[in-house]
Amino acid sequence: MTQDTRPPQSTGSARGWLLPEVDSLVAALDAIEEWVVIVDDQACIQFMNRPYARFLGVRRRDIIGQPVTEVIQNTRMHITVQSGQAERIQLQEIKGNKMIANRYPIVVDGAVRGAVGTVFFHDTHEWKQINSQIRALIAERDYQDTQQEPGREGEGSGARFHLTDIIGRSPAVQTLNERVKRVAASDVSVLIRGESGTGKELYAHALHQLSDRADAPFIKVNCAAIPENLLEAELFGYEGGAFTGARKGGKPGKFQLAHGGTLFLDEIGDMPLAMQAKLLRVLQDRQVEAVGATRLVPVDIRLVAATHQPLEELVAAGRFRQDLYYRIHVVALTLPPLRERREDIPALVEHYLQQLSRRTGRRAPKLTADALTRLMNHDWPGNIRELHNVLEATFHLGQGRKIGLEALPESIVGTAGAAADEGSSSLRDQLRQAEYNILRRALQTCGNNRQQTARYLGISKSTLYEKLARHDL
Repeated sequence: MTQDTRPPQSTGSARGWLLPEVDSLVAALDAIEEWVVIVDDQACIQFMNRPYARFLGVRRRDIIGQPVTEVIQNTRMHITVQSGQAERIQLQEIKGNKMIANRYPIVVDGAVRGAVGTVFFHDTHEWKQINSQIRALIAERDYQDTQQEPGREGEGSGARFHLTDIIGRSPAVQTLNERVKRVAASDVSVLIRGESGTGKELYAHALHQLSDRADAPFIKVNCAAIPENLLEAELFGYEGGAFTGARKGGKPGKFQLAHGGTLFLDEIGDMPLAMQAKLLRVLQDRQVEAVGATRLVPVDIRLVAATHQPLEELVAAGRFRQDLYYRIHVVALTLPPLRERREDIPALVEHYLQQLSRRTGRRAPKLTADALTRLMNHDWPGNIRELHNVLEATFHLGQGRKIGLEALPESIVGTAGAAADEGSSSLRDQLRQAEYNILRRALQTCGNNRQQTARYLGISKSTLYEKLARHDL
């Protein structure tokens, strides 16, 4: 049965005064995602918008005039009517869902004539997601205002990087960043995957900064850098005298130090099998037993792990526990290699050269067109880390305000990927080839949608069509 778009008015002098019979007003309140209820001075329902009624499983025509306490679980609308005081951002549980509600008295000629209530977060997870979005917006605003260099400290938590420190406007990066914002609000375990040098640690920092744990510790452990015989003590700590050379009084482990915050296990694919079993136990029980201790200590951490290794192959080979794999692989973030986001290279080059300029006080040089084309055509097996190292070397070894082909390392100049512009020695030919490569990759990225390609490149459709015709694309 379809519901009326306009709730019927109940009889009585105290009824029907709150909402006039205006279809457009009712339609507007029905269209919003927030849930709305209005009661009169007897705390009886005068109006409820369609989304709220649908969630409660009631028909609006049946509840008009009914006491709000008989319709909405754990409501305080009647208290707002009695006190005349607004209640903002209050937790309310309805049908097992914890929601965030506002309640406001309606005052006419100095008298409380009713109240209006809204539910604008339908569960606490939704609130956390919005909180992550707000953190991201604030970080972006602060970055634009201050133009700070990446690596600024994060309120003493140990996390230094924000999402705004990630350079790139390619669809792959933008999609990944949106996924980070969505998952950051929860405490779900995250596995960051990607080739070496793609920025896995940076994304781990960003996840922490966008979470509710942003002000708590961010602790990093490089599982590949710690000797196997020391890894257990490093992760779980030890008691004084637990082993020869143990510090008097003991030492807390990374789990204890990360309590309340985020523990980042980098290169988890290199963790020994014996330690994997102990890690799994801690993740399941949320309790840590230090080396030499006789008691368990509860820990509250959010786990973020990272690896460049194919964990599925390691599991098949018996080198990585399958149960641990499923424990850490709840949500996966896969970072694209640089060769799949070549359109970000000019922005990365500009960013790193400016960063080096600020660090050294030397004016930032510019790349010549042929040097930039060569960088665009390189396959970058070392990804962003390799690009940064190349730019740092050319910055310090180069002379003058231009970086040309002669300043690039032989590994870049001699790559087969640069064959596309060999034989084209003039600047005009090289620029034409670079433009052709950018257009072709942009079209592939946007699925040959020309309108989206123009928007992606930041040019008008007519300009794009002219360039496509010029390059016979």
